[in-house]
Amino acid sequence: PPGNVSDCPNGSRWVMDVFNECAQDGQDIASVVLGLVSIFCFAAASFPQFYQACKTGIMDRALSIYFLLGWLGGDLLNLIGSFLADQLPLQVYTAVYYVLADLVMLSLYCYYKVKNRGGGFAAPINAAFVFLSLGTVSTVSFLGRGAAVVQDPATFKGRSLLSAHVDEFGSKPFTRSKIIGFTIGSISSVLYLCSRVPQIYTNYKRKSTTGVSYSLFALVMLGNLLYGLSVLLKNPEPGQGESDYVLRHLPWLVGSLGVLSLDVVISFQFLAYRRGTPAACGERDALLSERGDS
Repeated sequence: PPGNVSDCPNGSRWVMDVFNECAQDGQDIASVVLGLVSIFCFAAASFPQFYQACKTGIMDRALSIYFLLGWLGGDLLNLIGSFLADQLPLQVYTAVYYVLADLVMLSLYCYYKVKNRGGGFAAPINAAFVFLSLGTVSTVSFLGRGAAVVQDPATFKGRSLLSAHVDEFGSKPFTRSKIIGFTIGSISSVLYLCSRVPQIYTNYKRKSTTGVSYSLFALVMLGNLLYGLSVLLKNPEPGQGESDYVLRHLPWLVGSLGVLSLDVVISFQFLAYRRGTPAACGERDALLSERGDS
């Protein structure tokens, strides 16, 4: 619902009506705009990898399964936290999209894993992921109805536009909901960070980044940079110090800016291995040539 204008007399009306957030000056509005752009970057990041997977057909060798699972785990915790924090519909729908996009990417990974091994289980795997996706959507709908009844605000905002929003001035600093939200946010950030390490190792082991879309990491890097800036640009609530504000959002700042630093390492791998070819592809091409000669 639209926010109460009397609580933010000098704030932007459209920000209050759309996001129920008080934006007092240009710095607050810039925080909101950067947060919106970061959401679009995260939402569009998966599409280049989908195209690259269909183009090369070696997604199972190009991406690490632990990278995908870590990413899915972080997004699942983000989704859970969005309900615990009673986020706005925009953040809830965005969190649902992240999880569904991760499931589609995992489905493609399993499909090419089975296909490249010559197995006949591609159809059952796809069917399993379809049921899993439907189950996720059903669970989200059920939790959404429950969240509409139970109003339990918390500080956890996950990877969302309003993560810079804090509790009203005068609230107790350490409540149970805050502790739960902070813990979930910390675990989610750790999963995001740990998910990059297996992918870095996979690229190093293959000495190639063929089959991996750099646009995926470029958009995620841009999204994390804008997300971190949106949090840092947000003005603290009246009576709240800068150090206390940063401490409250430290897990998500570490998660976004820390992942950004690891994605820079992957970017250097793209430069170092841009001419590399996976050994598995070379062996497959050699076998096909031998068959053609025979």
